[in-house]
Amino acid sequence: MCFMLPTDRRYSPVAAPTPPTKSKFLGRLPLPERTYVADALRTETVGGVLLLVAAIAALIWANTFGASYESLRGLHFGPGFLGLDLSVQHWAADGLLAIFFFVAGIELKRELVAGELRDPKAAALPVIAALCGMAVPALVYVVVNVMGDGSTDGWAVPTATDIAFALAVLAVIGTSLPSALRAFLLTLAVVDDLFAILIIAVFFTSDINFAALGGAVVGLAVFWLLLRANVRGWYVYVPLALVIWGLMYNSGVHATIAGVAMGLMLRCSRREGEEHSPGEHIEHLVRPLSAGLAVPLFALFSAGVSVSGGALADVFTKPETLGVVLGLVVGKALGIFGGTWLAARFTKAELNDDLVWPDVFAIASLAGIGFTVSLLIGELAFTDDLELADEVKAAVLIGSLIAAILSGVLLKLRVRKYRALYDEEERDEDMDGIPDIYEVGKPDYHLRMAEIYDTKAAEHRRLAELYAGSGNDDVPGASRDDGAGPA
Repeated sequence: MCFMLPTDRRYSPVAAPTPPTKSKFLGRLPLPERTYVADALRTETVGGVLLLVAAIAALIWANTFGASYESLRGLHFGPGFLGLDLSVQHWAADGLLAIFFFVAGIELKRELVAGELRDPKAAALPVIAALCGMAVPALVYVVVNVMGDGSTDGWAVPTATDIAFALAVLAVIGTSLPSALRAFLLTLAVVDDLFAILIIAVFFTSDINFAALGGAVVGLAVFWLLLRANVRGWYVYVPLALVIWGLMYNSGVHATIAGVAMGLMLRCSRREGEEHSPGEHIEHLVRPLSAGLAVPLFALFSAGVSVSGGALADVFTKPETLGVVLGLVVGKALGIFGGTWLAARFTKAELNDDLVWPDVFAIASLAGIGFTVSLLIGELAFTDDLELADEVKAAVLIGSLIAAILSGVLLKLRVRKYRALYDEEERDEDMDGIPDIYEVGKPDYHLRMAEIYDTKAAEHRRLAELYAGSGNDDVPGASRDDGAGPA
């Protein structure tokens, strides 16, 4: 009897198992996503600068000619028979911010169907980071107020991030972040806005008028059906949107929820032959109105609070205001950074090789700038105590200022690295409108680059022969004749 080894084991040894590859966190964005993020943040940056100017104007106005400021924002107008006889301040908070939340609804819909949130695995990390970035500030606020015997009604004030104000800070300090960090900040803000909307809808809804709410729901259903029937024309949708908004306001549910609902109904996925989806097109039209008019006007009529020495001292002594400041400065940074680190650890996601974890902490600190939604929630949380509401607004301003300074210092420490990464992403030597970093490996691109370098080489050979024939090797400017050099 003879024994033979199995042939597959003798001649086909089993290869060692390949370890699973880890996904990259904050890696390079796909080109369409990068283009969208760049366009969106460009508009938000301009809006953020206007927002900053409006906030400063409100503070100066309120602290120099306070009587006229209070008189103007307390001025009432509107059709009273429709329940819309509102003050200027309320028109800004309930009316103009509906435009802001409409854009936020479109952003959220696009992120869910075409952006960073469309893939549940990829979305897990920024969603967890955003949730932790809301939960930890709320916890910080509650702990401070429980220990200090303060009111816990303002727990939601430090949970919001203001993307426009954050981008204004980046514009002021002159930091050009790589697209991955900018997209991460935008995704955080989108998720943040979503949960801020839910908080407003659930915790700050007064007595509900079911008749008005039912009318708003019917209006939203008509809005949805018109979209599905591909009905076009602003003259159809704008009047309908105003009716829906008015019914939502009278229902007791915060009127900005109407804006979010309509934004979420728009189609944000592109069909064959479409350069932009309807949602992207409308967002492109409405975003400048939101960032350039609605939000700055809201800031103008909401940020005007007293900043006297006594008021500033109270911010750091009262538990409500101290909780807001610590929530924005400490809670946001620790929540987002801790949530991101834990999510990356458990999902086995590796950080982009070009970045380090302090970069994530700097972005987390930048997210501590909470302005628009924080001011709105502060008004809603303390409607029965206007003095405390103003003190909480002052705390939002001071907390946001501290977060801006802290993040600005941290980002400046890495500004050279960010500039190098940004320049690499923007480099387009073949002048075809597509950054070169996205074309490496494509034959056409390399052929174009070869032709460009051949042309440069031929020109330098011609110049070399010209100068050699002149008999003078030291021709002034010969080494920098055309400014051409290696890329």
